[in-house]
Amino acid sequence: VQLQASGGGLVQAGGSLTLSCAASGLTFSTYALGWFRQAPGKEREFVASIRQYGWRTAYADSVKGRFTISRDNAKNTVYLQMNSLKPEDTAVYYCAARQVGSGRDPAEYEYWGQGTQVTVSS
Repeated sequence: VQLQASGGGLVQAGGSLTLSCAASGLTFSTYALGWFRQAPGKEREFVASIRQYGWRTAYADSVKGRFTISRDNAKNTVYLQMNSLKPEDTAVYYCAARQVGSGRDPAEYEYWGQGTQVTVSS
């Protein structure tokens, strides 16, 4: 199983980025997907998730209304559209997949991508 995250970069506060995570080696449509982030010196934290059935989404309070998670099962890809970015959004962003449940605990996710750096300048 491989999850390949991309789309990170440097952006000014107020700007936008879209992250992508392409998956292979798994039956993508049967997995819930999540985005997490980890800033230097901090623990990895939940950002957003999307279920495999019904595609219900969940967001951390800190990104609600600014970020949107979506998936394209035909392309085996999950996206994170990030708008109105703030300096505190600076982190390495990781995508993850789990087949059972769709919670916010990173320990419950089975597979992880390598991470993509997002830096928001003030």
